[in-house]
Formats: sequence, structure tokens, C-alpha cells
Amino acid sequence: MDIFWKTIALYNSGTWIYQLIILLIGCTVTVALIIKPTRWTKWAIKFYILLLYLWISIIYYYIYCDARNYNGIMALFWGVMAIIWIWDMISGYTTFERTRKYDKLSYFLLVMPFCYPLISLARGLSFPEMTSPVMPCSVVTFTIGLLLLHSKKVNIFLVLFLCHWSLIGLTKTYFFHIPEDFLLASASIPALYLFFREYFLSNLKTETKPKVKYINWLLILVCGILGIVLISTLLLELGPVK
Repeated sequence: MDIFWKTIALYNSGTWIYQLIILLIGCTVTVALIIKPTRWTKWAIKFYILLLYLWISIIYYYIYCDARNYNGIMALFWGVMAIIWIWDMISGYTTFERTRKYDKLSYFLLVMPFCYPLISLARGLSFPEMTSPVMPCSVVTFTIGLLLLHSKKVNIFLVLFLCHWSLIGLTKTYFFHIPEDFLLASASIPALYLFFREYFLSNLKTETKPKVKYINWLLILVCGILGIVLISTLLLELGPVK
């Protein structure tokens, strides 16, 4: 656990100015996409996310998290997601078209990365040994919010990667004592349900097994189980009341 937080401190102290620039660029392209969703703003947000994922893969994991035993596999994981975005830029699969069905949850997820450092400060941590908006779980939360805001047509393969990472966050909250990651885990469960509900119930036109009318209940069951796991992990993290 000491190595985990030391690598975060090294990352924040060595890159804080670059993180600030990344945040400013991210806010600019996101607001531009929301206000005026043109071909160029859609391309710009994809290019920004691609660079953001490469940053997490190379700068965060491969360089600053070198002391962690698992940094290589995590760098590879984010590298694969970056490749998915390259493919998406070439194919134009994700259209970033609004449905306006889940705007409230989407906007909440978009601002959630800024809550990470606030929670760290609230529980007594200080810079540089604290969470920041340009860290893996913060970036995943932002991406889920952005895709949910534009959920008309999304890359479901990428969604699977993002939700898989969210579930990894459950283990981190307990073993590394990062209650901030409950933000990601708790938000990803309803997002997971909404993504797959939209995909299965709205886009599939053919007969499926199980039948379409049962898929919604199956999704509710799976997300309910994930919610129970989340609550159990939270209780373990809090421990017995003294």
C-alpha cells in the first residue's frame, strides 16, 4: 500500500502542471462538443480521449508506476483502449449523438473527476499524496459520462473495458484504502445497466436467447448483484463501529 501511494505522490508532484493543461483542454473540447456538436468537435473529443488514454498508459503506469508489480499489464490495458479509440476515429463508429435520456446522470459523471481530490482533502490527505482528476478511475468516470450523454451509438466493446475497470476499482477501495473509488464503482453500476439496456432493447431487431423481454430483468439482476458487492465492500472498508 505504501508503494501505491508513493507512486501517486511522485506522479502528482512531477506532472501537476501537465495535468492542469490536460484538464483545461478537456473542459474546452467537452463544452464545445456539448454546445456545438460538429464533425470537428466530435473528432477533437476522440483525439483528446486517445491522447488521454496514452497518457495514462505511458506516463502514469509505465513511467511513474514502475515500482508496482502490475504496472506493465495496466499500461497494456490502457494501451488497448487507446487502440480502440484509434479504430473508432478511423471507422467513425461512435457518432456522439445525443439521446437526452440520461442527461442528469451523465452531467453528474462528467463533473465527478473533480470530486476525487476534494474527497482526498476531506479525509485528511494532502498534495501530492492524493487522488487527482487525471488518474485512471477519474478518466474512466469522465468517459462513461461522456458516452452516456451521447448514447445513441457507442462502442459496446469499449464500454465493456470501462466497466471492467470500474469493477477493478472495488478491490482497490479495500486493499489500498481509497474510498474515492466508490464514486466510480457506484456510478458505473447504473451506467452499465443503461448502456446494455439501450443496446439490447433498442438496437436488436432479431429474436434473441434469452428473449428480449427477459433481458431487462437479467440486467437488473446482474446490476443488483454488483450493487450488493459494492455495499459489502463499503462495509468492509468502514469496518466495525467503535
